[in-house]
Amino acid sequence: MKNKMSWPNFHHLLYFWMVAQHGTISQAAKELLLTPQTISSQLRDLEKSLGEELFIRAGQRLSLTERGELVYTYADEIFGLGRELMETLRAGHTRQLNLRVGISIAVPKAITHHLLEPAFELERSVRLVCHEAENQTLFSELILHSVDVLLTDTPVPNTIKAQAFNHLLGECGVSFLCTESLAKKYRKGFPESLNHAPFLLPIEGTTLRASLDRWLRNLNIQPEVVGEFDDSGIMKAFGKGGRGIFVVPQVIEAEVCRQFNVRALGRVDEIIMRYYAISVERKVRHPAVIAICEQARTGLFAET
Repeated sequence: MKNKMSWPNFHHLLYFWMVAQHGTISQAAKELLLTPQTISSQLRDLEKSLGEELFIRAGQRLSLTERGELVYTYADEIFGLGRELMETLRAGHTRQLNLRVGISIAVPKAITHHLLEPAFELERSVRLVCHEAENQTLFSELILHSVDVLLTDTPVPNTIKAQAFNHLLGECGVSFLCTESLAKKYRKGFPESLNHAPFLLPIEGTTLRASLDRWLRNLNIQPEVVGEFDDSGIMKAFGKGGRGIFVVPQVIEAEVCRQFNVRALGRVDEIIMRYYAISVERKVRHPAVIAICEQARTGLFAET
């Protein structure tokens, strides 16, 4: 005989959620029209059933423990959906589809926009919530189910032991861009002409920087590094001002040239940029993520 499934007490979970939001039992009791003693008793029962302490006292307020943070993440989603259900029923329309996306800071904004745009073309309306961070933070959020999908330029690292799957969206080479005056000076003899040329580079530790450094070393090219950036938009702005040559994925070359009034100095197919959607599902089920993956492969990266 199979073991009976153990369910959380949702009343206890609601009281925990309210206390976590307000920071004090007394304030949560006022909201719930209950006595503080009742709330305290229910919280003790919840902690006993979970076998973990969920709060630590910090002065007059209660702070979440590490386990409490995890429980709060799920409780917030559960009661957020409950609130959404009631609002949807009152409004009398089809439930809006939520899409929570974690975006690596290494993914150019233009590529992010192109990748996410198909989510708005579904028959159901979509509410998009985007969070940009470094990959390590994003992988943690995916494992905790704080986001539905990640957009990154690197696959899941071997150090991540939790279940996560790479869905390749596409790949392309890179383009070297700069102002017209710099292009006239360095275009002839490209790429050897890049030796001692002024460069604007992504910061060390990014996939593009590692690939670019390796390519330059192989050709024995030593650029003059004018600046290093973790924000590609700022890097492009300095490129527009003529401060140096910068590199972008080929799929957004034309768009960046129009927006920043720069020119293509040269293109390199040996430096390959790959972009992934990463989910906890082997087969993507979220309708918006399916649309993103399909459009990326048949649209943005189709020619590459």
